[in-house]
Amino acid sequence: MAGTDWTCSHATMHAWEFLDYEPSLPVSEKSNPLTRDIDRASANNIVRMLQACDTQIFQEDSEDTYQRLSSERVVETIMEVAKRVELILKTGFNKALRELNQTSIYSYIIAGGDRALLSSQEAPEDDPKQGMLTLKKVCEGKKRVLFIGISCGLSAPFVAGQLDFCMQHPEVYTPVLVGFNPTHQARDDPMPGCTFTFRSVVQRMQELSKSQKAFLINPAVGPEAISGSSRMKGGSSTKILLELVLSAAHAATFTNMPVTYKGILQHMEAYKQTLDITYAQTAEIAALLEAAGQSLRCGRRVCYLGWGSVAILGLIDASECNPTFGADFEDVRGFISGGYREMNNNEGPLSSLGSDFRVTHKDFLHLVLPSLNDQDTVLLLYTHSDNIREVAKLAHRAREKTSNIHAVYHQVDGAAAEQQDDIDRLCSSSLKITWASSPASGSLLHMWELSTKLLLNAVSTGAHILKGKIYQNDMIDVQVTNSKLYRRATRLLQKLSGYPESKCEEALLKSLYQVDTLTIDITSSDITAHTRTARNRTKVVPLALVCLLTGCTVMEAESHLEQQPIVREAVETCLSKLV
Repeated sequence: MAGTDWTCSHATMHAWEFLDYEPSLPVSEKSNPLTRDIDRASANNIVRMLQACDTQIFQEDSEDTYQRLSSERVVETIMEVAKRVELILKTGFNKALRELNQTSIYSYIIAGGDRALLSSQEAPEDDPKQGMLTLKKVCEGKKRVLFIGISCGLSAPFVAGQLDFCMQHPEVYTPVLVGFNPTHQARDDPMPGCTFTFRSVVQRMQELSKSQKAFLINPAVGPEAISGSSRMKGGSSTKILLELVLSAAHAATFTNMPVTYKGILQHMEAYKQTLDITYAQTAEIAALLEAAGQSLRCGRRVCYLGWGSVAILGLIDASECNPTFGADFEDVRGFISGGYREMNNNEGPLSSLGSDFRVTHKDFLHLVLPSLNDQDTVLLLYTHSDNIREVAKLAHRAREKTSNIHAVYHQVDGAAAEQQDDIDRLCSSSLKITWASSPASGSLLHMWELSTKLLLNAVSTGAHILKGKIYQNDMIDVQVTNSKLYRRATRLLQKLSGYPESKCEEALLKSLYQVDTLTIDITSSDITAHTRTARNRTKVVPLALVCLLTGCTVMEAESHLEQQPIVREAVETCLSKLV
């Protein structure tokens, strides 16, 4: 049972790999057998389940069904892409030597622009033309571009448009696709204004990969702990893959260390050890999760106050709670010392966009601190190399308003941070993660970042589970703000109600437009119009499900959810009436 000491069997760990397991769904959308009862699990068991799911990232081939992270083909592709980066680096480095200054050769593109780093911007993912135009603008005047497009489910139209553009201009662009589904599971739905689908783009890339004019890195890492929540394993695996490629390329360029098969595997092992080191603190992570969950259940907030790159992980984790759990923006917020200067984002400071984009510690002191109380949770995120005096100072300020302060910090074995004792005294708990001074392979900072990501994913996911935002292991209160989420919502309604797709989509639209009878205008509109309307709606999926299960009107369903605001329990009440 999920409430007792939880363990998993070998069979459960590997059940998703068989072809007859949820065969209609791609790997990234399947439910994970390990977490079927995560909505009923204790905080400690939630962490254990998440650990088991993350362990699947590094599982070796056990069946012929899927290639894995350490599969020969995946490792060899990582090596080839690293060598391409090395070539570009060496060219840029030689030029920089001549100019006596080295210019950056890296740039990033994110659907929705930099505001997507801090808030939900799901709709731009559906625009392939915008993806193409953004890439074209960023790369204007470049003679050689290695483009790495990331779409965990091999589904985002924004990325498909970019990959298609790369293949139309092979004299400049070499496209690389990173994702976590087999190629035959790439999305095959039509995209607005396009004659191609994501799957057809992938098929063209497969053909080009034979001559190394395109590359695909798409290991299967298993279904997400919360079905479809690619911020978790998808995000972690993306970080690992990019760092494997870029670290190998940098080592080859600047230390003359050749890119080797063995070297890539050793670096992978360092990430696997990071997972083990992090989850060795299960009890401590569970305590943080419990505190955060209690805050959310009370209608209060969770604040991440961070320093350096681990603070950026806090900002990103907080930004993902709205589309994943239907959370209010204020429920989980991140703040970073140095603000946008430390983030070094493309567009610079975004503070003028409103309070949601004010992310400095000064902003926390001005906007949040005055209203804090003991029901709020404050989490300090830092490393021993940060300004510990500054950490202690901010902890003192927060302690004036709340005793519910916790610290998570990374330190190298043998290094003692001054004033850490002061911070420990101010905090309800301090989770110290200690690392060997020189890891066998890879950057220590990269390991700290991955560890922080795993921990924060566990805290925010677990807190929302405790709040009742998950049913079994499904995102029952998912926001329906792009085509991927719209289809996921329809599938979820089918799964829970047992009704056919057409009836479930009809209920979804009634909930979305808050009507009991669909008009011709609604039924003739496309998904883009529906998702645009959904931006201003809450609890769309729970409302639709209550209507399906009870036959009630939308207004009656709203009344039902008002009486039982914990979404999971409202759903269970409806389901129990059908038995």
